[in-house]
Amino acid sequence: MLRRFERCSRQDRFTGETAEDFLRWQKEVRTLLTGLLGLDKIESCPLDAQCTETVTLHDGIRREHWTVQTEPGVIMPFYLLIPPDADRTTRPFLCPPGHGGAGKYSVAGVAEYSAVKERIDFYNYDYGLQLARLGYVALCPDCRGFGERRENPASAASLPYALKGDCALLAHMGLPLGITVIGMHVHDLKRALDYLTMRGDWAYTKPACLGFSGGGMQALFLSALDERISLAFISGYLYGYRDALLKLNENCACNYIPHLWEHLDMGDIASLIVPRPLLLQSCREDRLNGERGLVNVMEQVTIVRKAYDLLGVQQRLLHQICEGPHHFHGETLRDDLQSLLNCP
Repeated sequence: MLRRFERCSRQDRFTGETAEDFLRWQKEVRTLLTGLLGLDKIESCPLDAQCTETVTLHDGIRREHWTVQTEPGVIMPFYLLIPPDADRTTRPFLCPPGHGGAGKYSVAGVAEYSAVKERIDFYNYDYGLQLARLGYVALCPDCRGFGERRENPASAASLPYALKGDCALLAHMGLPLGITVIGMHVHDLKRALDYLTMRGDWAYTKPACLGFSGGGMQALFLSALDERISLAFISGYLYGYRDALLKLNENCACNYIPHLWEHLDMGDIASLIVPRPLLLQSCREDRLNGERGLVNVMEQVTIVRKAYDLLGVQQRLLHQICEGPHHFHGETLRDDLQSLLNCP
């Protein structure tokens, strides 16, 4: 498999020379990626948005529990965190969850559950709540197979399984029908963007996306394919496929897309975000980087950086290297976001 990867990978990488070549390549690759993910096979439907609970937190943030219909009969619950001074100028962030945090609960900082609090403390997982405390609106969804959307609710009786997701079950059902797990996630996040547009409370023309780990994977693919995302923050998920997903082949099933590696590597996908602002965050000791560590990361960042350079917007790309293992770092979140949002 390693030999085949070396022989057949990245057949659709960018090989042009001009900005016009690059923009043409972006359009073609978005079409390719849409097909590989199976997005063209997923049905849409009316959102039928419903608010089922509203709680005001001690710092004045309003936490609303909503459901929307993303496909006929397929319901996505999410928390909407609204700062007390939110108005039409407030930027909303989509905050998809990664693995091991019980879906939206960790991201939204619902620390009343001791197991969720432990995950928040371990990964600094409550980035949705952190954004709300900085004055942004945060939409924290349950992606399919997580939280309230587990395929086998009975398995949540066992705590380790309750925190994880059912990606393998979804892959077993979806892949033979031509639909990938990440394709399902991206479709649902697109529907979340539709919901934000429908509400009209805020300036929905400029939604952003922040995700860590598996949430970073969702942020990567959504931002690559949907130009409504004005800024992307991908933490703990930007590395080369060979080291991080072929050699580390026990990673979650949601990472694996039939035929993807023949066409593109992760840096090529991230290049679809150009020229919009992009913040990448890598941890030096993250085991998911693979055996070569940051060397594997930097190879992909170089692909992305060349694309930003080609379009003359290199100041819109920020790559942070943080110390420690797999972890979200929000110590400089306010300044990092303002720096990118103020870029010309």
